Amino acid sequence: MGWFWASATPAVRQPEIPTPSPSPSDAAPVSNLPSTSQIDEEYLTYLYQSRCPVQHGQPTNTNATPTSEGSCPIRAKDSPFYVPPSNSAKSQNATPSAPEPEQKSVLSMLNPLNYMFADISQSRAPNQTVELSVDREPSSIPRGDSSGAKWEYPSPQQMYNAMLRKGYMDTPQDAVESMVSVHNFLNEGAWQEIVDWERTFSKGLVQGWQKCRRGSENLAMDLERERMRSGVGGGIDDEPRLARFMGRPQDLTPKAQFFQLLGRIYPSKFGTAPPFDRHDWYVLRKTPQGDKEIRYVIDYYSGPPEPTGEPVFFLDIRPAVDTPTAAAERLLKWGGDIWWRASGGAARENQ
Repeated sequence: MGWFWASATPAVRQPEIPTPSPSPSDAAPVSNLPSTSQIDEEYLTYLYQSRCPVQHGQPTNTNATPTSEGSCPIRAKDSPFYVPPSNSAKSQNATPSAPEPEQKSVLSMLNPLNYMFADISQSRAPNQTVELSVDREPSSIPRGDSSGAKWEYPSPQQMYNAMLRKGYMDTPQDAVESMVSVHNFLNEGAWQEIVDWERTFSKGLVQGWQKCRRGSENLAMDLERERMRSGVGGGIDDEPRLARFMGRPQDLTPKAQFFQLLGRIYPSKFGTAPPFDRHDWYVLRKTPQGDKEIRYVIDYYSGPPEPTGEPVFFLDIRPAVDTPTAAAERLLKWGGDIWWRASGGAARENQ
């Protein structure tokens, strides 16, 4: 039938008109045979019934999809071989929708060097009811560049805005000033501890051991005498500088994890809360070969408050074990104190 025109068109064969075989006894007269006009009429009727129901002519739509040779270009929707029209042309003419605005995460807005916002606003926050200062306090910590400038602490307004941007929406506004003061005080103390480490080991492990072997108490007094002679930081020539810093409050250091494990085993002796904050400070140490970057790790612990109600904090500061030299420095400082006590150094000093 005409629905199967998907294949090549076969040659049309004329219908066979049955012709009775005349027998000698019962022969049909010649006048009963079909005439030539009757055969042509039946053949035309056959062609009309077997052709495609849609009239074919010259296509008027130049955008029509080309079909394979010998196939019907149009099929009715109720045909089992109906193929719906392609939406490619419709999609090409459709106007592309505007791209959705990209939503930036909090981490994407932070400086990867220190996990701090690159630009902290000094503007008043929405729904802020307490007036906060916009004055920034300079620190005693020299910057890593050669300009000789010092790092500046954020203002109370900047601190509050930064905490809001990090998601701390319940920050009490009247406590921000005190928070900034404690923040600055702890950082100053941390830097002085780092300076003591640099004074001890910046000139080599041998000289560092000569200082550490007399115990932590004598080491502290020796460093204080050096500080009084040359000023805080040890002078411009060998003064360490803070290149960058990074806050990592969610990452416990291996030492903090070890003490937490000891606290579970011996809670009466080692039981303590985990550090509430952690900083990684990258310090430039002056060496004869040039500046050398040393990473220091700082764990911030909170202790029981004073009888007057003032908070108490403990800072555990040491160089990170990134190199064998850093591991040796920590071992010498810890071992020197043990050596001084075990060898009776305090008794010899009192004689």
